Amino acid sequence: MVRTVRVNPQTSTKDLQHHLAADGVTVHRSTIRRTLHKEMLYARVMQRKPFLHPQHKQSRLKCAKAHLDKPASFWNKVLWTDETKIELFGHNKGRYAWRKKNTAFQEKHLLPTVKYGGGSIMLWGCVASAGTGNLVKVEGHMDSTQYQQILETNVQESVTKLKLRHGWIFQQDNDPKHCSKSTKAFMQRNKYNDLEWPSQSPDLNIIENLWCELKRAVHARRPSNLNELEMFCKEEWSKIPSTTIQTLIGTYRKRLEQAWANYGPGATCGPLNVLIRPAKLISPAILMFPH
Repeated sequence: MVRTVRVNPQTSTKDLQHHLAADGVTVHRSTIRRTLHKEMLYARVMQRKPFLHPQHKQSRLKCAKAHLDKPASFWNKVLWTDETKIELFGHNKGRYAWRKKNTAFQEKHLLPTVKYGGGSIMLWGCVASAGTGNLVKVEGHMDSTQYQQILETNVQESVTKLKLRHGWIFQQDNDPKHCSKSTKAFMQRNKYNDLEWPSQSPDLNIIENLWCELKRAVHARRPSNLNELEMFCKEEWSKIPSTTIQTLIGTYRKRLEQAWANYGPGATCGPLNVLIRPAKLISPAILMFPH
């Protein structure tokens, strides 16, 4: 049984029961579970992550190799950017309430639900070692034109606010609107020093940690409409301490080391997994991305 689940971790106890029955062994599924538990094997929900093709893995390896020995001063010059969607009621999942038996449907023990999360907003934000930059709401579906407008309005303003000096570096992922011909031309005109970024690598962007911090803080305030949601997002974004960001940047080398360990010579494990949790609670070097 142990050999079977180590070869194929998705084998269920029912499958194991059938395999044993085919060999003339009758055993209860609870016995199978206890046996596996003795070997420190437990059934857990599989984490989701973007599917990586071989070229994605090579791209991540190349990025890790190119930046592994960059000094801290290099990462302190980076303006990290990203977009995220935040739902009005979408973060209520998993909340707990202390209650007695047979009181589950009392109003104080219920969470209100609305179809499609009650609506949502898309946000674009940026950060650097000195703190958080601008956070803006995306209007409708963002295309290359609107993306360039957001950059034109917010990037230089954030660079000035965060006191990034000459030679600062712009980071973005490889979303099509980020890599369109018109966006590339815009960045060339404005002399952006673009950081080469591997595809399918949200776990390498420190801002992903901050999105989780933001969503947790905003939903703790229980916004009642989309206007409140946007207002709370901007207020909580400005409250994120620079020390949190500096911790993420200060340990960034460990993320690259993990990527090299996964894809470099002698690597035996699969794609780099990074769990996005609050940066102040765990080291970003052991994060796993939950998509």
